[in-house]
Amino acid sequence: MLLRHMPLLSALLLWAGTAAAQAPAPIQPRTLLRVFLDCNRCDFSHIRREVTFVDYVRNREDADVHVLVTTQDTGGGGSQWTVKYIGLGTNQGQDQTLVYNAIQTATDDEIRAGFVELFKLGLVRYASSTSIADRLRVTFKAPEIGKKVTPENDPWDYWVYRVGMSGDLNGEEQSSGRSVRGSFSANRTTDAWRLSFTGTARYNDSKFLLDDDEGGKTTFLSVSRNLETTGTVVKSLTQHWSLGIVGNALSQTFRNYIITTRAAGGIEYNFFPYSESTRRMFTVQYTAGYDYSRYREETIFGKFEEQLLDHRAETTLSLRQPWGTANAEFNFRQYLTQPSKYSLGVEGYSEFRLFKGFSVNFFGEYSRTRDQIYLPKGGATTEEILLRQRQLLTGYQYYVNFGVSYSFGSIFNNIVNPRFGGGG
Repeated sequence: MLLRHMPLLSALLLWAGTAAAQAPAPIQPRTLLRVFLDCNRCDFSHIRREVTFVDYVRNREDADVHVLVTTQDTGGGGSQWTVKYIGLGTNQGQDQTLVYNAIQTATDDEIRAGFVELFKLGLVRYASSTSIADRLRVTFKAPEIGKKVTPENDPWDYWVYRVGMSGDLNGEEQSSGRSVRGSFSANRTTDAWRLSFTGTARYNDSKFLLDDDEGGKTTFLSVSRNLETTGTVVKSLTQHWSLGIVGNALSQTFRNYIITTRAAGGIEYNFFPYSESTRRMFTVQYTAGYDYSRYREETIFGKFEEQLLDHRAETTLSLRQPWGTANAEFNFRQYLTQPSKYSLGVEGYSEFRLFKGFSVNFFGEYSRTRDQIYLPKGGATTEEILLRQRQLLTGYQYYVNFGVSYSFGSIFNNIVNPRFGGGG
């Protein structure tokens, strides 16, 4: 009887085994949320110590959430951190953006502590779908009883000032040098206006003892001075248009200037709303202005001073996206009163994640120079050339840098061990 039913039993067992093999295994919630933190200014060691309910991974492809952090300076001298949470895998489409504002007087410790609190807050919605959800706790700090929130009076009317000074000394048996630097800035930023004024001063000298033909020593002194002030006043028109007035004054030994000034007005258009500036900007700017220059030495065109009109155009693209970063700029300058005198330049930087663990970066700049009207008539000495004391005649300038990196191994990046300089 049993033998008679063996073919049927074998068929049933074969069908059951095939069905079991084809049936999808139940999806188990991941123990810890995998996070790829993409941030240039973050203290990763501190964050890994403070936020321990997630797994940090080195590659975006291994993550459940990509946290993209961008920063920009605020009008009050502080910084604004825009934190974009991008859901990946089962969290695809679950994106959110949070913003953290750090005040000007905040210390580095206060800034990183404030960022950590915001960082944790944004991760909760994703961590709630993991197996540790029942171990998470939400706390709330109640306001003090009887305390009323009233708008703060700003006696400075949004103006922020900063002054600074620094210097250094260096030396050895046959050479010595010293440098002094100072700076000043005043800024006022609101939604409608941006006003910025800066000033910098720098003095450098270097002394060298050189052997002469008679077996003695000759002292050679190299001195460089630079003084510059700039001012910008910008009126916001719409989310895409702005009007601006710019000015600057420069005194510089390297470029033969006793003084050179420029005052100009112009307009700027951003193809993206300015509110998205932390992630993407594509601007076109045009200014036209008046230039006045006085020179230390007679120029190659026989001038000690001159007045000119000019115009400038600049296009800038800046992107910070999950795939990486890209920046590019094209600029053009021409003297309207001397059209043959012009310069144009292009520069760009990019960093791309091509695939898991592999990234490339590139920086390059090139300029075509036809406006060196400030060059002194006399030739430069050997010492001036070697010590870069004087700008030389050139038709172009360029600089290129590139690199690649590939990382492989463990996908996790959780442990912090600061011993023997391992604090990151």
